[in-house]
Amino acid sequence: MSNERAGSAVWSGALKDGAGKISTESGAMDGVQYGFHTRFEDGPGTNPEELIGAAHAGCFTMALSGILADAGMTAKHLATTATVTLDKVDGAFAITKVHLNLVATIPGADQKKFDEAALKAKLNCPVSKLLNAEITLDAQLQG
Repeated sequence: MSNERAGSAVWSGALKDGAGKISTESGAMDGVQYGFHTRFEDGPGTNPEELIGAAHAGCFTMALSGILADAGMTAKHLATTATVTLDKVDGAFAITKVHLNLVATIPGADQKKFDEAALKAKLNCPVSKLLNAEITLDAQLQG
């Protein structure tokens, strides 16, 4: 089974004073502003690292939900934040790591099974497999 989704970007101008717009095929994002100021400063709009973080958090959380179900657990609430680090490496920028922070509420969950499920989701969600970066995880199970 193959599934394709598209995102698009347009750009005008030079790197520091130019501007772009990012859109998704679904229309969830349509012409959202991005640029140097949104990537390296506090300008309005988004940036590629923020979007990768959202995609990774969504992918990981969805994968975890399925893995938990396979282990006989149903989450009441899963909240994941993915913090993406952009560093300069050998004179060029690279995404060097992603830190996943998960807070989960799963009634009756076994800590060991929860930890195993979270690790499996971290290693096997499609976005984790895509990224060539260190991926770390803090997974907290709440009562």
